[in-house]
Amino acid sequence: MTSILEASKKYEEQIIKDRRYLHQNPEIGFELPNTQKYIQQRLDEIGIEHRTCGVIPTEIKEKYTKAGFAQQENCTGVVATIGQGEPCILLRADMDALPIQEEVESEYKSKNPGLMHACGHDSHTAMLLGAAQILKDCEAELKGTVKLMFQPGEEWGYGSKLMIDDGLLENPKVDTAFGIHIMPDQQAGTLSVHKGTFTQAMDSFIVEIQGKGGHSSQPHKTIDPNMIMNQLYTSLNLLLTREAAPNASVTFSVGAMNGGTVTNVIPDKAILQGNMRSYDQETSDHLCKRIPEMIDHVVKAWRGEYITTQFHLPTTYNNPEFIDEIMPFLEEVIGIENVFDDGVLSGSEDFSYISQEVPSAFVVLGTGKVGEPPVHNPQMHQNEEIFKYGAALHANVAIEWLKQQQK
Repeated sequence: MTSILEASKKYEEQIIKDRRYLHQNPEIGFELPNTQKYIQQRLDEIGIEHRTCGVIPTEIKEKYTKAGFAQQENCTGVVATIGQGEPCILLRADMDALPIQEEVESEYKSKNPGLMHACGHDSHTAMLLGAAQILKDCEAELKGTVKLMFQPGEEWGYGSKLMIDDGLLENPKVDTAFGIHIMPDQQAGTLSVHKGTFTQAMDSFIVEIQGKGGHSSQPHKTIDPNMIMNQLYTSLNLLLTREAAPNASVTFSVGAMNGGTVTNVIPDKAILQGNMRSYDQETSDHLCKRIPEMIDHVVKAWRGEYITTQFHLPTTYNNPEFIDEIMPFLEEVIGIENVFDDGVLSGSEDFSYISQEVPSAFVVLGTGKVGEPPVHNPQMHQNEEIFKYGAALHANVAIEWLKQQQK
């Protein structure tokens, strides 16, 4: 049992209290005013300096609104620092919820109808607040600076980018970064650590096709956007079979196709929404060049016009050298027998923007057991006894990595 874990145990009750408050009061997207206020109050209580971080440019607001997301004016990120001088390590927690109606009955069930912390971001935030308290207690002994990142908008795939663009990685300059994601269907108290590409790149395309509507008995007088949409559906799905290597793990799925309302009217407009995922950034980059070309040629071949809205999220890359450096610090907390490599993580994660800028490590902490409801499930729940380990992992990695750099 390490001293860091003993320190975390001292704050376990507060960590659980923080998590339960956040779980009861979920907010979604970039604008999380109540969550931001709570984190600021907790940092004030601990005695840690902090500032708000994140601005949403007008074009990003318009892009997300156009894609069907709720209109939001502010990015309510929070950045705090402990210690001083070089080097600087960043610890990250995301804090937004999901538009899911919770089905788990508990004393801390969500108070906000239709919203739920079904991805564990409430526990991520509570664990980082616990680590903040541990780090503040030993601030005089820190061999550099620890920067704490409390991030909105992860589920929207852009919150970390908004904070990076607002100076997250500067003043002081961040040298490396560490993050934890819980997994309720992974054995409690185990830690999955994978080197190299860890999460998928996610590239989304929303194509608004403008045709010329008319009577279904006179198709020659129309430009049929539904036909164009269906041609585009086929072409985009075929593209991967000829321009991605057979061993490349890449998928393309059309999640929505909308056009028209009745059988005897050819509509003016149709909308196709597609999503590509890949673990290979080079494959993603190539196809992200080819997909717009395919859209342009198919639509114009049938005399249509179009507007495309795109969203791009890169892969999360776990730097092997950094993983090697911090592995002893992880094992010290969780136990060498509980650390394993469960391979890549299905899905995407906007910690990826940080991992593209500085050497990073993103690990998965089990908080349940195999067979339990997974993340993004209305019945998802966690073993709260594990949260103290998350706080200890954050703190130990920061303390020991800073110390290591002085050698």
